[in-house]
Amino acid sequence: MEQKISLRTNLQLGIYRVIDPVVKILIKVGLTPNAVTSIGFVLNVGVAAIFILGAEEGNRGDLRYVGWAGGLILFAGLFDMLDGQVARLGNMKSTFGALYDSVLDRYSELIMFLGICYYLVGHHYFISSIAAFIALIGSMMVSYVRARAEGLGVEVKGGLMQRPERVVTIGVCALISGIVAQYIGGNYKLFVPGIKFHIFEPISIFTFPLVLLAVLTNITAFNRLREAKKALIKQEEEGL
Repeated sequence: MEQKISLRTNLQLGIYRVIDPVVKILIKVGLTPNAVTSIGFVLNVGVAAIFILGAEEGNRGDLRYVGWAGGLILFAGLFDMLDGQVARLGNMKSTFGALYDSVLDRYSELIMFLGICYYLVGHHYFISSIAAFIALIGSMMVSYVRARAEGLGVEVKGGLMQRPERVVTIGVCALISGIVAQYIGGNYKLFVPGIKFHIFEPISIFTFPLVLLAVLTNITAFNRLREAKKALIKQEEEGL
């Protein structure tokens, strides 16, 4: 577990080294951490708008909207890292800023999943839309368990599907799905002899990970709950 955390931390530090020049530019032009957070939120509204437009204007095999939405998800996710670095390097940390960031992160994720569910329902991917909704529940509970535990004086941060992992998984898979569809066709279906239904289509690159997210986010939430329980019991025993 410690090795995984170390790897994740080293990866974050590497990304920070890459984006720090951009952060310094943002500070010079006068952008505050809250402004950067707000930009990220607006971009996620744009993500939802693309998915909704894809449901209304596109057809079932037209995955361009999924691909463009995936690219914008990754771009918007960059601002999740930028706001924290702007606060640190610009010496603009504040308690309200931390709260504002957390609240808008939740809104951003809810709005993104709204767009995803709208798109999937609009094109009759009902099972995938249910998976996306369950993934949304898990995503919110991962954050809620942490916040509630911290309110009780316990810190729980571990898990496989924290927000950065969720954003990268959804964004990358949506982008690849859109790209693959452009080469082999959005309506392509792979059949295996002896099986009546197809086992793969380009949208699967986007929907299969949603099923994985539905499972892993809720596992992460329950693992955090278990860790919090152990820590709270330990606190109570030490307080006796």
